[in-house]
Amino acid sequence: MPDTPGTKPSVLFVCVHNAGRSQMAAAWLTHLAGDRIEVRSAGSAPGAGVNPAAVEAMAEAGIDISAEIPKVLTVDAVRASDVCVTMGCGDTCPVFPGKRYLDWALDDPAGQGVEAVRPIRDEIRTRVEALIAEIDAEPDV
Repeated sequence: MPDTPGTKPSVLFVCVHNAGRSQMAAAWLTHLAGDRIEVRSAGSAPGAGVNPAAVEAMAEAGIDISAEIPKVLTVDAVRASDVCVTMGCGDTCPVFPGKRYLDWALDDPAGQGVEAVRPIRDEIRTRVEALIAEIDAEPDV
């Protein structure tokens, strides 16, 4: 998957505010894959801070994302990533040839309580586990 053999694969998670879904996905990937995969997250219109319900839901799973800060989506971040996973940002994500793009249809946790965020968190974990399995199965990684 990476352009250069021997380098680790990289994944970029993108949602509109980089405050909920993409932050949870990045945290799950880091938690489950360790340093085997480079992880980035960004937003097409970053929020002021990470969604408190997302922070609480991830804390219940033993992962602290309270210090994360929403980041703006840049062309360089997309260019540097092997896989770009979008979550509701539509056409605002730049597209480069040779990259793998996935679009995960997930409910937006914005304005939701932790009860509504838990199933989103769990769905993201399931999808991240499947993504790790796909990346691990590729011969050039």
